[in-house]
Amino acid sequence: MQYLEHHGLAQMSLSPLAKATGTTKRMLLYYFGSRENLLAQALAASRPDAHAMFDDVHDTAGLREAAHALWEAMTLGEQAGPVRMLLQLLSLAATDPEQYGDLAADTVEVMLGPIAAAYARLGHPPQQARAGATLLLSGLRGLCQDRLVTHDVTRTDAAAHHLIERAVAASG
Repeated sequence: MQYLEHHGLAQMSLSPLAKATGTTKRMLLYYFGSRENLLAQALAASRPDAHAMFDDVHDTAGLREAAHALWEAMTLGEQAGPVRMLLQLLSLAATDPEQYGDLAADTVEVMLGPIAAAYARLGHPPQQARAGATLLLSGLRGLCQDRLVTHDVTRTDAAAHHLIERAVAASG
């Protein structure tokens, strides 16, 4: 994870990764099968657990709390590096959908599904639930990217809190 966070995804090569982690390219391929599977496993291991955050949401207060927990997970501590990797993956998928599109879409869906299910438990029809979840997830992800670029913690925190309040209000 540290290697990928530091060197990025676009030009990742297994040989330098293997050397940096004290193994061989052959062993990486043995354990992961492919470069793409290694990336998928790295992203899966590092993302916040949306099910743990959103599966117990049954009211707007719970949705608000879970959304704030997601924002904190995306912006504080150990998640800052994995979020950079996710943002890189989404950008790569936009420019090279054949290589990165499926992985990026799966990565988004893994987060989107539990959030949409929370909206559905609050009484939203499926399309509205997915739209609300998309607004919340994509909005927070965009604010996270803004924060990484500008380093403006105060402004992006305020915007995230505002977005969460709007997204929760729309769910009630």
